[in-house]
Amino acid sequence: MKDYITVIGGGLAGSEAALQIAKNKIKVKLYEMKPVKFSPAHSNKNLAEIVCSNSFKSNLLTNACGLLKEELRILGSELIPVADKVKVPAGQALAVDREKFSQEITKLVEENEYIEIVREEVVEIPKKGIVIIATGPLTSEKLSNQISKLIDSNGLYFYDAAAPIIEKDSINMNIAFVGNRYEQERGRDESIEDWTKRLESQEDSYINLPMNKEEYEKFVIELVNAETVVLHDFEKREVFEGCMPIEIMAKRGLDTLRFGPLKPVGFTDKRIGRRPYAVVQLRQDNTDGTLFNMVGFQTNLKYGEQKRVFSMIPGLENANFVKYGVMHRNTYINSPKLLDETYNLRKNNNIYFAGQITGVEGYVESISSGFVAGINAVQRFLNKEKIVYPNETVIGSLTSYISTEKENFQPMNANFGILPELPEKIRDKKERYKKLAERSLNKIR
Repeated sequence: MKDYITVIGGGLAGSEAALQIAKNKIKVKLYEMKPVKFSPAHSNKNLAEIVCSNSFKSNLLTNACGLLKEELRILGSELIPVADKVKVPAGQALAVDREKFSQEITKLVEENEYIEIVREEVVEIPKKGIVIIATGPLTSEKLSNQISKLIDSNGLYFYDAAAPIIEKDSINMNIAFVGNRYEQERGRDESIEDWTKRLESQEDSYINLPMNKEEYEKFVIELVNAETVVLHDFEKREVFEGCMPIEIMAKRGLDTLRFGPLKPVGFTDKRIGRRPYAVVQLRQDNTDGTLFNMVGFQTNLKYGEQKRVFSMIPGLENANFVKYGVMHRNTYINSPKLLDETYNLRKNNNIYFAGQITGVEGYVESISSGFVAGINAVQRFLNKEKIVYPNETVIGSLTSYISTEKENFQPMNANFGILPELPEKIRDKKERYKKLAERSLNKIR
């Protein structure tokens, strides 16, 4: 047995796993191929780089991801407190300044005396010692081949799409308005003057772009006919529903977007004093509030087409896109057939997987998998029993989901649907979620 644990991949899951191991005063060799080699979507040399949205989703305990974050805080996650520290305004969501988040995690890891960072591409899985593979959905081709040999499978693929980011100063605020859903809608007995004053006093964590019917329909027509990036043959597979590109969603019907990411419920168009036909939301992306990302606008359109089509949205006529949306291959393994509820490879007790490669989908979910794999790698190292979290918790229900065999395995976000039902029937959804959260936190504590 080696005197250290190997962690391959310095993303969210790998960083959390390495820090949990080091917390137990066990040495870690953390392999990260950046900056020697970058994936198609990464560009930052720091650890725990966030590629897509900067949102860690809701902080409410009546939201499964919010509950998962609270579970991790109680259990002693190293990454969630950093996210709390570098948060930016985002209403009830936890959104972070992605640059500061990555810098803080890198500093935390680099200054840890028990962690050695090795900046090189791993092309072969170590045959001795305990190993955590947390290389993410963009695992390099050479290592992917090694993983395929290890699991006797060619692997599975799905595709993720990132939304564009816009400079705030280039948004036409004569058309756009700030505010969160419902908080922004004009009250029935509220005067225009009082409503306008209330809007002006709100934080601009969200900027809203209203569209009338004519504007919306012209936009959708151009969107569905816009030119997309041509995928390679190996990439021409079904897009994962949770990260559906906006142009594919639009092709499902003229009104699909109005009942999805562009739904106008809870808003008032200040130009007409009533609910708009559709609304595009922009969410603050950095601490200074100078950058905003287009909520729900993951896309595979060519860059020039993104500029042309998205500039049709009222308020974005002169928008400066500092980063265009991208779409890339994501890889995950058939975890239910391969892993147990500690992310341990069933046929080799010295190997663990963590992160989106296991089929957990989302930032917080990846961190939770790194947490579970990390502490169980420690248990293995110390010849102690595995730590399995109860199904009644979100962290436990995710491990149960990825380790329970099913006919069609798809990546899964944290949600209340994968938790066991309550003994009593509660019709009110909010009250039911509250009870589920109480049960979960009682189990965690």
